[in-house]
Amino acid sequence: MPTLPRVPLALLDDAELIADLPYGPEVLFFDELTEIDAEKSMIRCRMPTDVPMPIVSAQRNHPVRHPRHVAGAVMVHATGMMGFLHAYYLLGLRHHEGWIGYGTHIHKVVFRKLVPPGTPIDATCTATKKRLGRTRHMIRYSFEFRHEGAICYEGDQTAVWMRVDESNPLAGLDAGGDAAAR
Repeated sequence: MPTLPRVPLALLDDAELIADLPYGPEVLFFDELTEIDAEKSMIRCRMPTDVPMPIVSAQRNHPVRHPRHVAGAVMVHATGMMGFLHAYYLLGLRHHEGWIGYGTHIHKVVFRKLVPPGTPIDATCTATKKRLGRTRHMIRYSFEFRHEGAICYEGDQTAVWMRVDESNPLAGLDAGGDAAAR
């Protein structure tokens, strides 16, 4: 089991995390790991909304018909980043060691309210089901994002984590739901 970091942890100051991230840090969307609970398999992060975000900055806003808001696509991508943070800090999976994860199923997602840019989102990610293998893990996650105390996003999603290298390349993603942990 990996050593758990002290929290709160400024994510953008964690040079090893940023070097291992399979995306640029500008789309990590979280600036702080605020809680980590290995027993519950849960992490909590702070997501600023007062910074430039893809899609959000491209919105053509109207105060009545289309008020400025954190786009749903940003929140869905943020769940992938939370899955990465969960795998990195709780499972010890490292991209530079060949581990990569992909979302396979969005079982249920509910957008509860529009989030205007300004105050941060408090986001939690909990692994609710894990099938851990030697080179493949299937993990089902529950996500809850809160803005100003109210739930703004709920998700029930699955991801596959695979260890790939030259002898075991990523040759396709079996997202059919019956991928056995190997």
